[in-house]
Amino acid sequence: MLKITQIHSYIGRPKSQRKVLKGLGLGRLNKSVVLKDTPEVRGMIRKVQHLVVSVEVKGKES
Repeated sequence: MLKITQIHSYIGRPKSQRKVLKGLGLGRLNKSVVLKDTPEVRGMIRKVQHLVVSVEVKGKES
């Protein structure tokens, strides 16, 4: 599982990066979500790595 937190604003960023943040469930500063660790999620994080911080957490995978 990955805990992803948005640490920078998306104002002035390209539309594609805004869509990635929305797809991750983010959109406000300091908002966090916990998502399953998949290659798709890792790719999304890589695209907006300058706007977010991700940390691996132990958790129940469903």
